[in-house]
Amino acid sequence: MHLHDLWFILIAVLWTGYFFLEGFDFGIGILTRLMARDTTERRVLINTIGPVWDGNEVWLITAAGATFAAFPDWYATLFSSFYLPLLIILICLIVRGVAFEYRAKRTGERWQRNWELAIFWTSLLPAFLWGVIFADMVRGIAIDQHQSYVGGFGDLFGLYAVLGGLLTLVLFTFHGAVFASLKTVGGIRARARTRARALGGVTAVLALVFLIWTQAHSGDGWSLGALIVAVAATAGALIANEVGRDGWAFVLSGLTVVASFAMLFLSLFPDVMPSTLNADWSLTVANASSASYTLTVMTVVTAVFLPVVLLYQCWTYWVFRKRIGVQHIPAAH
Repeated sequence: MHLHDLWFILIAVLWTGYFFLEGFDFGIGILTRLMARDTTERRVLINTIGPVWDGNEVWLITAAGATFAAFPDWYATLFSSFYLPLLIILICLIVRGVAFEYRAKRTGERWQRNWELAIFWTSLLPAFLWGVIFADMVRGIAIDQHQSYVGGFGDLFGLYAVLGGLLTLVLFTFHGAVFASLKTVGGIRARARTRARALGGVTAVLALVFLIWTQAHSGDGWSLGALIVAVAATAGALIANEVGRDGWAFVLSGLTVVASFAMLFLSLFPDVMPSTLNADWSLTVANASSASYTLTVMTVVTAVFLPVVLLYQCWTYWVFRKRIGVQHIPAAH
C-alpha cells in the first residue's frame, strides 16, 4: 500500500470520527427546540454534551489539518470550491461555542431564549451543509484543468446534494435523540425514545434512496457492503430503541453514521475531488498528495499521538457517563 492510500484511509477515519461525535452534538442542539418543553429541559439536553462538545470539535481541526498536510491540492480545491458553505459552517461553530458559554451568564428569560435559538440554528445549518458538501464531493463538481472550481454557488445544491444534506440532518438528529435517551432520565428520556422512533424511520428511507443512488453512480463491492451495514444498523438501532436498550441503540445509530460516510469515501476512492467537466482533471490520491517524506513524518507522529488522544477522550466520556434529569438542575436556573 502506498502512503498516499494509507493517508486517504486515515483522513476518512478522522472525518468519519468527527461526524460520529459531532453528529449527536448537532442532534442535541436541534432537539433543544424539537423536544424540550421549557428552559430547564433545554438545559438538561445541553448539559448532556456540555463536557464533551468542544473535544468533539477537535476532530474537525485534526481532519482538516491532516487533509491540508497530506493532500494540499485536495484541501485547496475543497476549501475554495465550497468557500461559502464552509464559511457558514465556521460562523455557526463560532456562534454555537459562544452560545454554550454565554447562555448561563445571565438569568433573563429573553437572554437565554436568544442563545438557545442560536444553538438550534447553528446546529441545524452545519448538519445540513456537511451532507451537501460530501455529497457534492462524491458526485463531482465543475473543476477545470487548473484545479479551480468554475461553477456557481447554486450549482452546489443539486438534487443529489440536497438529498445528502437532508440525510445528514435527519441522521444526526436521530443520533442525538438516541444519545439523549442514553443520557437522561424521566420524561425527557421517554420523549427522546419517541422522537428517535420517528426520526429513525425517516432516516431509513432517506438513507436507502441516497445510498442506493450513490452505489449506482460510483459504487463497488466494498461500498455495497457499507450500504448494507448502514441499513442494517439503522434497523437495529430502531429495534434497540423500542426494547429500551439505549446503549445498543446509540452504538447502532453511530454505526449508521460510520457506515454511511465510509460508503461515501469508498465510492470516492481513488479520486478525492472528481471533475464533472473532464475526468482527466479530477484530483486523485496520487496527483493531490504531498511528498513521500512528508507523509512518512506524518505517519510516525500519528502513530505516537493518536492513541493518546483516543485514550484521553474515552476517559472523558467515562467520567461524565451518568444520566441527568430536571431534578439535577438547581431551581435558581
